[in-house]
Amino acid sequence: MWFFKKWRRKRIRQRPFPPEWAGIIEGHVLFYRRLSVLDKEELKQHILVFLAEKHFFGCGGLAITDEIRVTIAAQACVLLLHRETDYYPGLHSILVYPAAYVAKATRHLAGGVVEEGFDVRLGESWHRGAVVLSWDDIRRDAADVRDGHNVVFHEFAHQLDSTCGQGDSSAVLQQRSTFITWARVLHKNYIKLQQDLSSNRPTLLGSYAGQDPAEFFAVATEYFFERPKDLQKTYPDLYRELSKFYHQRPADM
Repeated sequence: MWFFKKWRRKRIRQRPFPPEWAGIIEGHVLFYRRLSVLDKEELKQHILVFLAEKHFFGCGGLAITDEIRVTIAAQACVLLLHRETDYYPGLHSILVYPAAYVAKATRHLAGGVVEEGFDVRLGESWHRGAVVLSWDDIRRDAADVRDGHNVVFHEFAHQLDSTCGQGDSSAVLQQRSTFITWARVLHKNYIKLQQDLSSNRPTLLGSYAGQDPAEFFAVATEYFFERPKDLQKTYPDLYRELSKFYHQRPADM
């Protein structure tokens, strides 16, 4: 089965990239303009495979278009550049709302109290099966590559995190010695962020990154791609480990 999958994907990557898709990326995904010519070609090949394998569903009355599919795929595949990849193997469906949506939330409070309520969300990543996104926020984030906010980068970082990089050639996670360094650096900087937040000191990543280690990694990924020089200056060892994980050095772009 693995041999057949590789053969099929190779054939998909050899297909011509539709000119109208190229126009969507050029016009709507500003991060694409930062990439080298070789990276742009690699990204297009990844997009072809991603769109052939993932299923998109509109929610809240939203009709799925090529603009939606390609804009999401282009940003999701930025995280896969420069390495062998199994294209988010646990992900099958991408659900897209027209704007921020309301979802049921359960909170576990002190003393064993469980609070039921609702949250307004821009996106969420389920450990198995799906990513949920807001189209308004996708468009806004894709058009601004300097604010450190990108809901697609964020939720697809969660997808990588939930599988521990399974299916991707991230040496950081495959070798015990480098994994220990990776875990130590992320934990150290997560604790530092929590200390800064509790002392009301200004932070780069913000309070949402301090919720838990998974959110810290996802928010750090957003800043790694959108504000890499700021991340490198504030968290140099974290930037270094993310460069190894993603096989990219966006601060050098």
